[in-house]
Amino acid sequence: MRKAAFGLAVGAVAVLVVAACGAQHSTSSQADVNEIINHGTLRVCSTGDYRPFTFRDPHGWSGMDIDFAQNFADNLGVKLDVVPTTWADMLGDVGSKCDMAMGGITITSERAKRALYSSPYLRDGKAAIIRCTDSAIFHTLSDIDQPGVRVAVNPGGGNAAFDEANIHRATVVTFPDNNTIFQQVANGKADVMITDVSEIQWQTTQDSHLCGVSVDNPFSSEEKAYLIPRNDPGLQQRVNDWLSLNENNGTYARITSQWLGRAVTP
Repeated sequence: MRKAAFGLAVGAVAVLVVAACGAQHSTSSQADVNEIINHGTLRVCSTGDYRPFTFRDPHGWSGMDIDFAQNFADNLGVKLDVVPTTWADMLGDVGSKCDMAMGGITITSERAKRALYSSPYLRDGKAAIIRCTDSAIFHTLSDIDQPGVRVAVNPGGGNAAFDEANIHRATVVTFPDNNTIFQQVANGKADVMITDVSEIQWQTTQDSHLCGVSVDNPFSSEEKAYLIPRNDPGLQQRVNDWLSLNENNGTYARITSQWLGRAVTP
């Protein structure tokens, strides 16, 4: 992952703080920082299917945001409990099954209607991943959105929302397992997948048959942040203070260098 798609100029994202999803820790109506500390456990929801941010296999959890989650738990002086969720269920789980969600979550206005976001910690954007043998065919989003082209998508997340808004002529094919979805492209069961540049750069290092399209000039500009129950501005502030601390003490550079191949700027 030697190319830097993380220095993209990103427009300001309006983070709305309205409606739904009250936070709770067991029987509590609101999970604040003191309750997390008193309980002794930070519960973090993660999908476990989005490398390099989060991955779950029989050996356990790994990924950049899993490392950050452990670091935040250490900052609070509590143990970490990573709670499995899905992209479709995440908003409902934050504040009920877990105290916050981490794992490459893109800031969107729809999510912001139901939850709070931390300060952004990574700049990103949508691009495409294809079989390298098709590199002469696909150069732009217009090339992808053509009849007969099969676009793979994982349901319930930002990729599905992007496809719904931008793919009108190609056929969108849903594959529910994000851990194997790139194999569908490599094996010819789909032609393209549109996802984040960060994920594309990771996946193309894992499979030499896959190549990126528009990774240096993405189709969109986005930011990653952590999802927090809308009733918990105290936790939001504590997370933001922790992010600022990590940026200044070298923790952010160390962890991003390990997972992204270079230290990046929040």
